[in-house]
Amino acid sequence: MRHANKRSKLNRFTSWNKATLKSLARNMVIHQRIKTTISRAKSARPLVEKLVSLAKENTLSARRQAFKIIGSHELVSRFFKDIGPLFEKRPSGFTRIISLKKRRGDNAKLVIFELTERKIKEAKKQKKAKEVISESGTEDAKLELPKERKDEPKKPAKKFFGGIKKIFKRERDSL
Repeated sequence: MRHANKRSKLNRFTSWNKATLKSLARNMVIHQRIKTTISRAKSARPLVEKLVSLAKENTLSARRQAFKIIGSHELVSRFFKDIGPLFEKRPSGFTRIISLKKRRGDNAKLVIFELTERKIKEAKKQKKAKEVISESGTEDAKLELPKERKDEPKKPAKKFFGGIKKIFKRERDSL
């Protein structure tokens, strides 16, 4: 009998289910906010909560247990350095699930699964414009368009049908 062994299978085999949950936990460490289905978020929530409580301890044993789940030394160290200190004063409730819309293809309920305390990342750099702080010490931002480099050779235009012309130019053996 399966007394007190309730868990969501997510309609997968055991190994596949474990891999899905580990992947969700790993992405939670990297991005701190992910968009997924409600059933996946609910099944990954205990795992992520356990990881955060381990990060609060910050011991060697806790790091080893977190490595079993996350599987990357870089992510574990980043998790313990950045995310662990954010939750030192909070006793529980490390994650939240925010409802979104239903997915168009299969009508699955989508949610945002996120950490309640997040480290705000710096704004992403714009591709075409750079923000420059003036030298006078004021924080006025000026936009400068990047200059084209004259040294770079231009890429050749794409070939017609990916070079299919070569096939028809070949000389064929005549019978």
